[in-house]
Amino acid sequence: MERVTKLSTEKAVVIFTASNCPMCHTVVSLFSDLGVGAAVHELDRDPHGREMERELARRLGRSPPVPAVFIAGKLVGSTDRVMSLHLAGKLVPMLRGAGAIWL
Repeated sequence: MERVTKLSTEKAVVIFTASNCPMCHTVVSLFSDLGVGAAVHELDRDPHGREMERELARRLGRSPPVPAVFIAGKLVGSTDRVMSLHLAGKLVPMLRGAGAIWL
């Protein structure tokens, strides 16, 4: 739990992913296209990945727990939540408020 909490605050946007997850790639690409330099942690390549995966599943209330997106240290959610925010025009203002983008 401490590791997820620590990593989730290392940058304005932190994304926990798995290297073989197509939705993870989609979410990472969206943030990249918006000009966000997110910290991306691939759980399947991290020695503490299983532990972090269990913690994220608990927080999200679902499994698999990736992608899991944190903005300004707060859990936003997974693909469905991120895309809903983006389509509603709320994601970019949230990113600006977190200092993840400037324009």
